[in-house]
Amino acid sequence: MSTEIIDLKDVLERVQDDKELLNELLDIYIEDFAIKRKGLDEAIAAGDAVRIREIAHSMKGASGNISAKLMYTACLKLETMAKEGKTDGMQEIASSLDGYFEEIKIFAARFKKELAG
Repeated sequence: MSTEIIDLKDVLERVQDDKELLNELLDIYIEDFAIKRKGLDEAIAAGDAVRIREIAHSMKGASGNISAKLMYTACLKLETMAKEGKTDGMQEIASSLDGYFEEIKIFAARFKKELAG
């Protein structure tokens, strides 16, 4: 698995090399992440496994759409833990999402600059 936060080759194949579309998808992802992340924290604090699973599943799908493979894997792990009713360690995994998200924002800013350049 690539350690690049977003697999650019893979995502460009997904969007048929439409860089403007990818730019829009990245903007939507960034905007949506904050909302979902807050909901995830609330669900973890409440111990609401069903809600955690739903949010993690949604975040996993969005991450897959932009080929953010590390984020995808972390969301899959949260989703699986929630399905199994295992809440120990969820907060640590959720916190790792924040680091990946910062890297995605940096990637998106760089991509936007190159696109405009």
